[in-house]
Amino acid sequence: MSQATNPIFSTRRDQAFPTLAEADIDRMRRFGEASAYAAGEHIVKAGDVAPGLIVVLSGSVDITQDGGLGRRETLITHGPGSFVGELAQLSARPSLVNAEAAEPVEAFVIPSRRLRDLIVQEASLGERIMRALILRRVGLLESATSGPIIIGPLDNADVLRLQGFLARSGQPHRVLDSGSDPCAKTLVERFNVDPHHLPVVLCPNGRLLLNPGEKDLARCIGLVRPIDADTVYDVAIVGAGPAGLAAAVYAASEGLSTIVLDCRAFGGQAGASSRIENYLGFPTGITGMALMARAYNQAQKFGVEMVIPDEAKLLSAAPDMSGARYLLDVGDGETVRTRSVVIASGARYRRLDVANLSRFEGTSVHYWASPIEARLCAGQEVALVGAGNSAGQAAVYLASHARKVVLLARGGSLDASMSRYLIERIKAQPNIEVLTETEIEALEGEEGNLATVRWRNRVSGEGTTRPIRHLFLFIGADPNTDWLAQCNVALDAKGFIRTGSELGTAHGLMETSRGGVFAIGDVRCGSVKRVAAAVGEGAQVVAALHAYLARDGSLATESNFRESV
Repeated sequence: MSQATNPIFSTRRDQAFPTLAEADIDRMRRFGEASAYAAGEHIVKAGDVAPGLIVVLSGSVDITQDGGLGRRETLITHGPGSFVGELAQLSARPSLVNAEAAEPVEAFVIPSRRLRDLIVQEASLGERIMRALILRRVGLLESATSGPIIIGPLDNADVLRLQGFLARSGQPHRVLDSGSDPCAKTLVERFNVDPHHLPVVLCPNGRLLLNPGEKDLARCIGLVRPIDADTVYDVAIVGAGPAGLAAAVYAASEGLSTIVLDCRAFGGQAGASSRIENYLGFPTGITGMALMARAYNQAQKFGVEMVIPDEAKLLSAAPDMSGARYLLDVGDGETVRTRSVVIASGARYRRLDVANLSRFEGTSVHYWASPIEARLCAGQEVALVGAGNSAGQAAVYLASHARKVVLLARGGSLDASMSRYLIERIKAQPNIEVLTETEIEALEGEEGNLATVRWRNRVSGEGTTRPIRHLFLFIGADPNTDWLAQCNVALDAKGFIRTGSELGTAHGLMETSRGGVFAIGDVRCGSVKRVAAAVGEGAQVVAALHAYLARDGSLATESNFRESV
């Protein structure tokens, strides 16, 4: 999609592609190194890591993206006073576009580390640059013509899984229907792909992946890099939801070397929310993805190392005196070495107790309501189970796409569990039907595709069966603490992490039974399950981190780690 037809690139062109004044360029020079490129030289190739932000002093640079099958489309041409780059350059990730010198170019290059220094040290200029980088990424997301290409049936569970992962990771991508798209068919033939191996993903670097896992795909497109075994971080944060991202922003902005791990994508459950309207400072509301993407970019601005998706599997004490107190095993032979740990692993979605539920998960049973799911159920009748705010937000969002939304709740009303403004909004939607005292009884369908849903009123016993192809579940969540089973971190009877007074000791409010290990957000026993509360805990824990790291004491040993409770 060209600049002329892209909404962001056309309506906010001056912000997305500013021309820097000579005084601005002079302030930026100390962060970069002079460079020159000959006419026709490939400066950056999609799929490769760019040298950094490139400030053009003379000449011009064409920014292009590959349209598939050898087609290349020009997005914009940068001239003197412009700079080449987008959010990928902030964290030295592979480029999403190509850059080629249209004529001889004189420039200077600001590498990623120095780019972050520039944004922090030159506040006003840094704000303009950061806004431009974000808008350029938004433009690429809206164009949906760059990044990896997913090829397969549009309603295939693995296609939806990969599409959802890339969408929640803020990564531009394309999905081509293998059954009807001529380009998809050509690519399948060119790479000699057996239809039974679909979906496949064509990465920007030219690699073809056969139905990859999220981590394999992330490695291919450069989202995940090998962990430096020699680095000792001040703090490792497990979980990139609101609590974890807040802790990362505040820790890194105060000078702590910080790494964040998450097994799925940034944002947690908040990132899957279709709209958050009771978060302070956003009177018109904001999507969970937009809010969490801002936090994610903010953390990268301060130099946080993001390792997503990568799953913490085991927490243990460091066996040596090299400065690390704890080790986080993330599998594949990789380990994070850190002086302290913040557990913000949140919660996992609770599943409905129906015998054949797993047959329909991924294709017809959904745990969040994003534009991907909204497109799947456009014009249909859908069922949604839940009575909390997440369920209310999803019902209202889906009502704008589906023909009808049936909201099923076990309780007698929504008043005890849902905010008043959502209840009123649901009542105002003519295509939302609320059924209280009702439970799902059975699901029926074939080949992973739901056909009918049967529910029963708990009071009258009356059963109802309706032809419904998509079911949404928002029935709460359980703490994501299974990975701590062998780590000797004290949990309560429901699996939440005990901290502070819950331990009956002098531990700080968010400190666990392990010195230097803290818990925040939904995973912590007694926490308030709200986005604002999670963000507050993320900010608050940094003070405890500073206090802990400032203490003068010997490092833990493997033996006292196991024996102390």
